[in-house]
Amino acid sequence: MTLDDIKKILGAVVLTGNDDLDTEITRAYCADLMSDVLAFSVTSSLLITGLTNTQVIRTAEVADIKAIIFIRSKRPEGETIALAERKKIPLLVTDFSMFDTCGRLYEKGLRSQSGENV
Repeated sequence: MTLDDIKKILGAVVLTGNDDLDTEITRAYCADLMSDVLAFSVTSSLLITGLTNTQVIRTAEVADIKAIIFIRSKRPEGETIALAERKKIPLLVTDFSMFDTCGRLYEKGLRSQSGENV
C-alpha cells in the first residue's frame, strides 16, 4: 500500500512529505523505545510511534525507516519537523491510538516488520 492509502485509512494529516505519498509501504513497526526500533525494525518500513522528539527522526534515518506515523494526535515541535524535512522522512499524524492504528492497517493488508500473518 502507499503512504496515501495509509493517510486515507487513518484519516491522517501530513506534516512533511506531501510529494512522497506514492511511496510503497509493505511493512510496519510500532514502538516507543527507539532502541527497539534500531534492534528489531526492518529497513524501508513504516514506524508507528507516540514519541515526537528529534531522536525519532535520527533513529528513523539510521534504521532506514520510510515514514513515521504519530499516534493520538501527537504533533512534533518545529525542530523535529524541520529535521524530518531535511532528512526527507515523511511525517503523518493520526487521532487513533497505537492499537487502533495497527489494527486498521493490518485489516487493510499491511503486515508487521516480521512478515507474520498470524
